[in-house]
Amino acid sequence: MAEKEKYVSRQQARAADAWEVVQRIKKTKNAEEFGKQAKRMPVRILTSGLGPSLSFLAAKKYAPELQASLKDWILKCAWAQREKETSKETKDLMQRIISGDAQFLRLATDECMAYLQWIIRFAEAEGLLKDEGQPVA
Repeated sequence: MAEKEKYVSRQQARAADAWEVVQRIKKTKNAEEFGKQAKRMPVRILTSGLGPSLSFLAAKKYAPELQASLKDWILKCAWAQREKETSKETKDLMQRIISGDAQFLRLATDECMAYLQWIIRFAEAEGLLKDEGQPVA
């Protein structure tokens, strides 16, 4: 009898990827900056949008690991892979945000927000967040 393939939910996949990222980052000198910027990113996205928020991180050179992990995660998503195969779009997330349709932007934004929840929780659990007076919701 063939072995059953293990089902992994989207939440489990997000969590596993976020855990790996935080474990890798906590060993670097930029760990605190990563945690600080991750904690601030959801508000930036809600206020300005995904594209401007990613551009802000890049322009200020804040936590390049955070920007890379968000881009990598979005481009790993099944819906992004399918769209890339059918549209022959570039692998660059920013270019896809600029030239893509509203559905891609909505899906990418929703996925970033869900992924950031795991990043923030794991960063908090691993001590990468300094208390800034406000608990993370």
